[in-house]
Amino acid sequence: MTFECSSSGAFESIGVDIPACRDHAPQRGAPGVMANKQLRIRPKYAPSEPVKVEVAYQLVGAAGAPVVLVQGGISAHRSVCAHRADAAPGWWQPLVGIGKGIDLSRFRVLSIDWLDAEACSTQSVSTEDQADALAGLLEALFIDKVHAFVGASYGAMVGLALALRHPQRLDRLVLIAGAHRPHPLASAQRAIQRDIVRLGLASGQVDQAMSLARQLAMTTYRGTSEMAQRFQGEAEQVDGCWRRPVEAWLQRHGKHFAQTFSAQRFLALSESIDLHSIEPEMIQIPTRLIGFSSDRLVPLADLFELQQRLGITASIDVLDSPYGHDAFLKEYERLTPILRDALDHGAY
Repeated sequence: MTFECSSSGAFESIGVDIPACRDHAPQRGAPGVMANKQLRIRPKYAPSEPVKVEVAYQLVGAAGAPVVLVQGGISAHRSVCAHRADAAPGWWQPLVGIGKGIDLSRFRVLSIDWLDAEACSTQSVSTEDQADALAGLLEALFIDKVHAFVGASYGAMVGLALALRHPQRLDRLVLIAGAHRPHPLASAQRAIQRDIVRLGLASGQVDQAMSLARQLAMTTYRGTSEMAQRFQGEAEQVDGCWRRPVEAWLQRHGKHFAQTFSAQRFLALSESIDLHSIEPEMIQIPTRLIGFSSDRLVPLADLFELQQRLGITASIDVLDSPYGHDAFLKEYERLTPILRDALDHGAY
């Protein structure tokens, strides 16, 4: 195992909650808290000694209700949805809230900010490290078991690692657009992105490199049919260069990413995707898989293989969507009944 044992259980909590500072706490929506917890884990790519990590988390929803862990892609964070302590919309706001697909009148939702290599005091971070941090946080918060783990993209990978390493901590998995291993073509695309960022670090052009890496990533997140329909039109001259309509969209996303994400954090989490490898046959937890027909990062063939290797405990829903891998951030109306069913009636 890769965590430090203590008299109270598998993980040692070595700090107290540090509430996040908020100037305004509007009294509407579900109750929630944003805080930090210090734990010790044994990272996969570090010496045998445990290291101290600080896990930033959000817990929101009906007091005493069953807990659902919700985790997204590498650029996602603990702010899944708005709540009384933080009115800002979360990254999955349309799906998490009172009366929504993950109903905060029936469940509490727990989520964390991903650990990176710096947080783990190591060169690389693994999906197993994230899983150990989640399990340690559950123990520190006195949550014996969660009703479900709902993970999308990188979050789905971490969900598999959690189910393998800490099966006693969860009842079911709901995994969206994430598999037991990365597809080689997707790994190749991410490797180019990381090399662009490393070149930017070496040349002192970090923001430009981060922007270009993100622009390249955006071309892999969306489906070909959506791109064709959305960005029709002729090229126009801008500042002496011919520009297609899609370029302004790419540049906008690249600029935003460079302003909000550090280069080292991106390198660590992108690499973590490509280091991920799980043997599905070892997982015995009921699992609901959700895939998208146009997803080029996690092709349906990989999800069908995952379902087969998980065995009779797994089922799969396939949505025909033009949005590619990003469909989990776009197909809210179609995901809502699937999530409700998975949480109400099990994963298979």
